[in-house]
Amino acid sequence: MKKRIYGQEFGFSTRAVHTGNDVDGETGAIRRPITMANSYALPYDPSEMNWSGADTSLYTRNGGSNQKYLEEKLTSLSGGEDCVVLASGVAALSGLFFALLKSGDHVVFSSVTYIAVYRLLRELLNHKFNVETTIVDTSDLEAVRSAMRPNTRLVHIETPGNPTLAISDIRAIAGIARANGSLFSVDNTFASPYNQRPLELGADFSVESLTKYINGHGDAMGGAVIGKKVHLELIRAQSQVNLGGVVSPFNAWLIMRGSVTLPLRMGRHNENALRVAQYLESLPCVRFTAYPGLESHRGRAVAVSQMSPGFGGVLAFGLDADHDAHNRFVSHLGLITSAVSLGHDESLIVFLGENDERQYLYPPEFHRGFFRFSAGLEDGEDIIADMDQALKKSGLR
Repeated sequence: MKKRIYGQEFGFSTRAVHTGNDVDGETGAIRRPITMANSYALPYDPSEMNWSGADTSLYTRNGGSNQKYLEEKLTSLSGGEDCVVLASGVAALSGLFFALLKSGDHVVFSSVTYIAVYRLLRELLNHKFNVETTIVDTSDLEAVRSAMRPNTRLVHIETPGNPTLAISDIRAIAGIARANGSLFSVDNTFASPYNQRPLELGADFSVESLTKYINGHGDAMGGAVIGKKVHLELIRAQSQVNLGGVVSPFNAWLIMRGSVTLPLRMGRHNENALRVAQYLESLPCVRFTAYPGLESHRGRAVAVSQMSPGFGGVLAFGLDADHDAHNRFVSHLGLITSAVSLGHDESLIVFLGENDERQYLYPPEFHRGFFRFSAGLEDGEDIIADMDQALKKSGLR
């Protein structure tokens, strides 16, 4: 059998290919097989076993073999001690929050986050479990400092933020959280571990929606929390074993397959997003373009300090036009698909109208409706040509 590749002595691309994979001991296959069983053989005397344990193969809700292989890879790519893979990105976020927080705790979280975070922290945990929450523009360090309390258990940010591409300073906020005795988590989905590794910048947890860039093919759902073993064991016991948020073996296998090409794909996503952002910024009919790779982005200096080699594949922009013109533009697109999600092989676009419940938290330029665009792996000139012809057919150019 080949030597397993765990450590940081190998490059990111080498670990993306090899970590978590090995020669199958039974068949000699050089790819880990999909193990679809929900149960594993018990030892001669199972009476001493912990039926809720996740340290041995027992029952797939406690942890399956394909899940463990994927966790091994993500731990390495993210620079952590341990990883828990769950059924979706939202399962990972809720697993983190439910495991760490109790009644009376306080959470500071970004004003620009995935909608599930907004609802979990502002509504569900707040109203049902008496967890206090404060929404903060975490790109403003003084606002973060001012929001901290003696009972602040967790600071949670998302950078780049969904959907405005706001940038928060991971190193600086890690210092603020540490000084207060608080834990600090970063949703890293828009960047992926290829472009940004929050744990190396001082965060306690890095959260990934594996559905997006790490899978990369738009055909499987999963989520991961990476961090220190002492915390991950708690999340695994509570959110995986007791709440049942386990990933299916097939999805874990699909994501494992997709993760091998993450470095190659992210290079193209980064390149295409920057080209499209530069094109859009040059057009009089485009009201604004938000992408941290642009010189005009107000968070660019911080992004440069913590993101490398690129700025991700997602951008936002708005047309200098009314509501219907935004929809007309989308209707004329031929190559780009109108659909939610991001990080797929194909370019995706979604129109976010003026009635978003979190509109009051966004910068003013986002208040007239805007697009979130996920650059795919197509030739960049073809993506731009598709946008160009759609703008012309819509009477905007």
